[in-house]
Amino acid sequence: MTASRAHQPIQAPIDLAPNDDLAPRTDPAEGGRRAAHQGRAVADGRPAPDARDHHDSDHPDGAVPLGTADLATEITAQLSHQLSKVRLHGYRRPAGQRPDRRQAAAVRHPALEHRMTTAPRPHPAPTLVAVAHGSRDPRAPRTIRALLDRVRALRPGLPVRLGHIELNRPLLADTLAELRGEAVLVPLLFGRGYHVTHDLPAALADAPHLGGRIAAPLGPHPLLVEALYGRLLEAGFAHEAGGGPDARDAFDALDAAEDLGREVVAAGPCAVNRPQNRSGIGRTAVVLASAGSRAPRSAEDTARIAQLLSARLGGVPVLPAYASAATPTVAEAVRLLTARGHDRIAVAACFTAPGRFAAQCAADAPGTAAAPLGDHPSLARLVLHRYDQALLARTASDPEGARAATVAV
Repeated sequence: MTASRAHQPIQAPIDLAPNDDLAPRTDPAEGGRRAAHQGRAVADGRPAPDARDHHDSDHPDGAVPLGTADLATEITAQLSHQLSKVRLHGYRRPAGQRPDRRQAAAVRHPALEHRMTTAPRPHPAPTLVAVAHGSRDPRAPRTIRALLDRVRALRPGLPVRLGHIELNRPLLADTLAELRGEAVLVPLLFGRGYHVTHDLPAALADAPHLGGRIAAPLGPHPLLVEALYGRLLEAGFAHEAGGGPDARDAFDALDAAEDLGREVVAAGPCAVNRPQNRSGIGRTAVVLASAGSRAPRSAEDTARIAQLLSARLGGVPVLPAYASAATPTVAEAVRLLTARGHDRIAVAACFTAPGRFAAQCAADAPGTAAAPLGDHPSLARLVLHRYDQALLARTASDPEGARAATVAV
């Protein structure tokens, strides 16, 4: 019996193409010759040789010619063995791993490999800087911080900071000095008064290292009206007409309030005259108390808030009043309404936090006096809404652009 030529085990070929176009194929002629050779062996009583078992007796010189299939397999095995030792750009594929097309492209292009393996860094959101006025009342800072805690709870991950215009720390200038990148200043104020149109742009101008925008004040807006309405109900206010449409779901109330403008007490004693409706309602009225400003646009904003609140109350008259810098005062507004036959008068507090002005207005209320808005959920939602609006507005940190942002309600 002739000895067989030693044959090394052949490694499995690398799958170079997913459609197997390069897979070895068997030569039909070679297959025929092997079948005949196996047939003769069986006829002579010898075991049939394996397809790769070549005998030296058939090839005395020991050089056994390989068929097409064997040749392709041998070439593939040798290439696989040699390529496993190659290191391209410091990259070596682990044994047994089959690269897909994207991985193969990454090997050829290291920059692409870096983009595939490195997660993109998210762009940090601009810091929301809530700007409060400040107060000597020790309850004011605690109330503002409770509001900002609610804002953070509504949008986890958003950086929220606090800055005061005066009286309390941190002052706005100190907060801006500590920030880097982008910031949006959201005034916790209710109209376009001097602080919004002058102090806040000046603060940004003094922080050139910071890219910033100024959001619109909190009023007028249906979410603000919802907070005022909620605080009135908490104080025990009840009105005959019943509640109007929910301001949270009626963002078109600004347009609807225009039709009610001639009936709602918006400003001045001549507007207090309002005929009773068919149900005989007319005894209840509300004074909308706010800080006050000499800026005409601030008074316009307060009058619009009064219109929206009247619509939310189902048509109850709402008369704006001010703690300073404008008229009428709360006491004067109460006298005007009483002279017109309203003997159930409540005071709605358009203040963010307790303070001297809020306490003064509540003291002049003849009956129900609502608490400041504080951390009312609707007010927290409004803070985030103004922040989002400012991000969408095409304004920059220059004074003119910042001033334009404050009026984009």
